Amino acid sequence: MDSMLYIGAGMCAISMMAAAWGVSQIWTTIITTVGRNPQVKKDVDVYGWAGFAAVEAIALYALVIALVMLTGN
Repeated sequence: MDSMLYIGAGMCAISMMAAAWGVSQIWTTIITTVGRNPQVKKDVDVYGWAGFAAVEAIALYALVIALVMLTGN
């Protein structure tokens, strides 16, 4: 039964990896957008930070779930 806990924690780690990829895509898009049109920096920053917070929250939720599963014995 303990092996299932580790498999579940590994699945949470996969979702954290996906969240890290999402954050990198957000910042890459912001850098590209501001590089092409510097006048939109203020507008893009607001949406970039909101997107970063949303994606990072998903990773934190996955981390909490993994920790709860591993310490719930």
